[in-house]
Amino acid sequence: MTSGKPSLGIADWLSLGAAPVFALMTLLTLIAGDHHIGALCSQGGAPSALTGMAPMYLLMALFHLAPWLRLRTAAGR
Repeated sequence: MTSGKPSLGIADWLSLGAAPVFALMTLLTLIAGDHHIGALCSQGGAPSALTGMAPMYLLMALFHLAPWLRLRTAAGR
């Protein structure tokens, strides 16, 4: 008899870890600032809110939300 909860393996735990880690990296980058990194990555143009490491980490966190959504839908069944 199963409890209805999905069983998670090591790969599942690793995939679930990506989104929170990238979200934390976003917050730390926003708090600490990425001015020195932004200078290396910019093309000399005007700074934009969409450039820098924080938006990249945020996008990476969003792209890695799929395992969380699958877990959520599996738990709701």
